[in-house]
Amino acid sequence: MAGKRPSSHTNVPQVDLAAMHAEIASGVRAAFETIFVHGGYVNGDEVTAFEQAFARFTGMAYCVGVASGTDAVELALRAAGIGSGDEVLVPVNTFHATAAAVVRAGATPVFVDCEPDYLLLDVTQAQERAGPRTGAVLPVHLYGQMVALEQLASLAGRGVQIVEDAAQAHGATRFGQAPGSVGCAAAWSFYPGKNLGAYGDAGAVVTRDAGLAAKTRRLGNYGAVARDDHATVGFNSRLDTLQAVVLAAKLARITVWNEKRRQAAAVYDILFSGCSEVVLPKCMPGNEHVYHQYVVRVPERDRILNSLRGQAIQAAVHYPNPLHLQEAFGWLGHGPGDFPVAEQAAREILSLPLFPHITREQQERVHRAMMDVLG
Repeated sequence: MAGKRPSSHTNVPQVDLAAMHAEIASGVRAAFETIFVHGGYVNGDEVTAFEQAFARFTGMAYCVGVASGTDAVELALRAAGIGSGDEVLVPVNTFHATAAAVVRAGATPVFVDCEPDYLLLDVTQAQERAGPRTGAVLPVHLYGQMVALEQLASLAGRGVQIVEDAAQAHGATRFGQAPGSVGCAAAWSFYPGKNLGAYGDAGAVVTRDAGLAAKTRRLGNYGAVARDDHATVGFNSRLDTLQAVVLAAKLARITVWNEKRRQAAAVYDILFSGCSEVVLPKCMPGNEHVYHQYVVRVPERDRILNSLRGQAIQAAVHYPNPLHLQEAFGWLGHGPGDFPVAEQAAREILSLPLFPHITREQQERVHRAMMDVLG
């Protein structure tokens, strides 16, 4: 017989997708029934409606729905003219898919360390590592806040494209501007655990450039300019209609949900304010943080993580292995010590449970468990 599962009273999940689903279930069910009748499972009117709504939400002119966040990055790079022979500046403190999308587009990742305060792309090092083959820089808006894109202006002035990875920044702004406002495009993931998540894989590219939007759409639809008329070899990467319905329902609630995330982050700030061993996350001046993750830094991280999980508290690590130390990118020739800030952070970072419906009781339980293991 399987072991008894912890009750909802004792278990603290990393993210509670069921609670978010409960708020939209009836509306989604009704919309699904409509789709089942009209049969427009791909490229249905609901996809267009969501694309228009998400474009308005981000302040962009155009939104193109695609099949995943990884596809969004790749297609945005390709639409921006990045490919074979180009180098793309990529932070090592990010998920594998960011650099994988660069390789899939035919370009070569050039890794950049993160800065120590916010663990975002070190823009100074990015400028230093840019060379004659640099075609783009791929800043990742990590954990819920944006990179200081205005500090990359010198690269843009040299013809380097800024393609933003906004997979963790739904609703985040910098000086009031959303991702995509500085770069030529921003790529989004709607993976279920994101602040705005689908019921499976989904993604989007937003831009103010009509030509880039049209090229992205063609690339994601087999390179077609019209039915059975293919101008180039493209891909099958489209946002399906069922996911568009789910995303539209959640988009209507994301502003409230993001505010609840900020309130929960403030509770953690207070609870841990007297513990010098827990380094709390900082919000960069000018940023509106949406706390996709609440990432602290602690000594003996793995011991703490194992203790929390043993108490049914589902903490996590984002990310335990910087990209330059992963086997998939060994061909780039990096080794330990090449990007010391990210390597140090990878030994210390811990993502505590945080989601819109987390309760004060759950957060206090996380705090007590952390204090017990820290002694």
